[in-house]
Amino acid sequence: MRPPKARTWSRRGCTPTVTVSGKGSGRVNLAGMICLKPGQRTRLIYRMRIYRRRKNERKGFNESDYARLLDAAHQQLGGPIVLIWDNVNTHVDALMRSLIDTRPWLTVFSLPTYAPELNPVERVWSHLKRGLGNLGPGTLDDLAAVIRSRLKQMQYRPKLLDAFLTHPGLITHPRST
Repeated sequence: MRPPKARTWSRRGCTPTVTVSGKGSGRVNLAGMICLKPGQRTRLIYRMRIYRRRKNERKGFNESDYARLLDAAHQQLGGPIVLIWDNVNTHVDALMRSLIDTRPWLTVFSLPTYAPELNPVERVWSHLKRGLGNLGPGTLDDLAAVIRSRLKQMQYRPKLLDAFLTHPGLITHPRST
């Protein structure tokens, strides 16, 4: 994630400035899914990877990271999973196909090539970034801690998660609970 920009208020003539220390010192990568199971609350399951620009360090998630995320979701939900995801190159390559084929409880459908408005997890990331607008964390670890805290708060707001699913039409009527 790059430092988000947001509007803020200040005294007339004093332009507010939020400085980001260590520009280019790394980034926080996120992968997540919104999970629906009949009779249960909507869940947000995510994983975070911090990239610090060290030698031989992976920048983002690879196929085995996504497979571990899917395995964790399967274990938490305790049943088969129907996965709808975008066409990121690691989602559609041969290694990921073979990892999917070894999991009989997993059925995968792909979204069109570029359709972020259909992906409810994009709404999660947008909501998260909006909340970080005028925040100036000192270090990458501070940013990661704030992101973890905000995502944890979202996990306990199933109506918000339902709204993310309702917007692209994945569920037509949110639950009343």
